[in-house]
Amino acid sequence: MRTCRHCGNGIEDRFRYCPWCASPQRRKLVEFFAPHPAVDGDHAKALRVSRYLGDDETVPQVRFSIWNADRADAAVSLTEDEAARLTAFLAPPPRRALLDQLRDTLRL
Repeated sequence: MRTCRHCGNGIEDRFRYCPWCASPQRRKLVEFFAPHPAVDGDHAKALRVSRYLGDDETVPQVRFSIWNADRADAAVSLTEDEAARLTAFLAPPPRRALLDQLRDTLRL
């Protein structure tokens, strides 16, 4: 058991948020992404994305690392603004129907 960084009450390690004050306990979230199965050279690789929420020692950032088996081959950190730009690139807003675009253009 450890203590909450914010209120000092005891909490179990498995909690992400303090049950007493709701303060986040983990300053980093991590997710792994599997490679494309049809790309032969990538079968042992993975993409690890870490989101650092920021605290007194670490600035908020999103860090990408390429893992090959059990080691990171490369890593890069992005600012919050660059991570938002990447999000927009990967998931662009849905396109409007052509008929709706024509109506707006022709003001119908």
